[in-house]
Parts: sequence; C-alpha cells; structure tokens
Amino acid sequence: MIVRIWHGRVPADKKQAYLDYLERTGLKDSAATVGNRGVDLLCREVGRFTDFMTVTRWDSVEAIKAFAGDDYQKARYYPEDAEFLSEMEPFVKHYEVLYSHQPNS
Repeated sequence: MIVRIWHGRVPADKKQAYLDYLERTGLKDSAATVGNRGVDLLCREVGRFTDFMTVTRWDSVEAIKAFAGDDYQKARYYPEDAEFLSEMEPFVKHYEVLYSHQPNS
C-alpha cells in the first residue's frame, strides 16, 4: 500500500468554504478512484491560517496515476484552489506502508 500526502494552507476565515470545496472535488474524486483504500482530511489552526493535509491510501502507483495523472508526484489542483490557497505546493509526498494497525470497531 502507498500513502499519498498533500498539504495546503488557507486563511482561517476560509476554512469552512475550502472544506466544502474539497468535499466536492479532490476528496470525492480520490475516494471514487479504483484502487483508493481510504481518504483522511486533517486540519490545524496555525495563527491566521488553517493547514489542511490529505492522507490517501492506494493499492499501487497505477491507482494513484488514475487519480493524479502520469506525473503523479505533482499535486493535483482544481480550478478554484487558487482562490483559497496561500500557495500552490507543486509536489506531494508518497510513502510505502510497512506497518498498519486497524483495531476492530
């Protein structure tokens, strides 16, 4: 399994609007992609900004490419992202999962 991590920062007063936007775009699209094994969205307040981090889990690089395109190391942005984000980080990070524990619910 591969984890893909993306980070973005928005002004704190745009937190809810950006969350709504993410739910309609990247979160929905990644979750619907064959080979996606989960999507988490994290956030934290940092002064006047809200940091968002998406952590998605994938079966393979090919599954990631189905979501992000052949240049899968680059961040995938949507048209309105520039209206929210303080900067458009060009790349994401990928990690191979070596250990994972999911307790029974």
